[in-house]
Amino acid sequence: MTPARRISVFLSRFSWARLILLLTAPLFWLGAVYIVALAALLVTALWTVDSFTGEVRIEWTFDNIVDVVTGALYQTVTLRTIGVALLVTVVDILIALPIAFFMAKVAGPRLQRILVVAVLMPLWASYLVKAYAWRSVLSEGGVWASVVEPFGGQTPGYGLPAVVLTLAYLWLPYVILPIYAGLERVPNSLLEASGDLGAKTWRTIVSVVLPMLKPAIIAASIFSFSLSLGDYITVNIVGGASQMLGNLVYTNVGAANNLPLAAAIALIPISIMIVYLAAARRSGALENL
Repeated sequence: MTPARRISVFLSRFSWARLILLLTAPLFWLGAVYIVALAALLVTALWTVDSFTGEVRIEWTFDNIVDVVTGALYQTVTLRTIGVALLVTVVDILIALPIAFFMAKVAGPRLQRILVVAVLMPLWASYLVKAYAWRSVLSEGGVWASVVEPFGGQTPGYGLPAVVLTLAYLWLPYVILPIYAGLERVPNSLLEASGDLGAKTWRTIVSVVLPMLKPAIIAASIFSFSLSLGDYITVNIVGGASQMLGNLVYTNVGAANNLPLAAAIALIPISIMIVYLAAARRSGALENL
């Protein structure tokens, strides 16, 4: 029997061997790219920068982490970043719920497919193209101004409101699709039974749909919250003088050439997401996805 034949027979007999062989490559990639990268980030945060030459020196210290935790600037920017990420998440969920409900429970099969493609279409365009398109929309004399100014309205210009609007648009497909998938798993018979028992539409949504939709909403919030938490390009394009954590990391990696401090700042959103995911897991919602 040839070696290849022996391996084939062995794999056909033992399913655990096939599973290990199947998972080895992706698990190795996951460990090499993510776990090792995070470990390297933590190690880099413990290094120092020579104040005279600007070179990174491998001298172990917690000064960078202490500065980030206790510094008023970093605390302010952290709260601002969390606030923006939460607001973007809330806006996206409020917009996504009626859209996803119409797609899953009202639209026919053909219209449903068209709407899914329509939701996915913005993802085919470049991130920068969409961000700069919103910069044009929000600029003086732009589309926003031409629509609202005849009615006495004002354009928000550049700043945190513009950042929230742009990020909400960018991440909306990532919120609609999980909620749409969750709504498809809600049996129509439950909605009909709720109506037969005399429940109004709002009562049905609150008492029947939302409890079953909780895992999908939490999954959608993870996408929008995490993506907003680490974004820095949109803030540079439409944020004006506003700063978020991603901007501080970018500045220290580039202009300031302070990689250890940048790594220490980058630990903040990582820590926030660990807490966020732990809270989501503790709620039990992720187990039902």
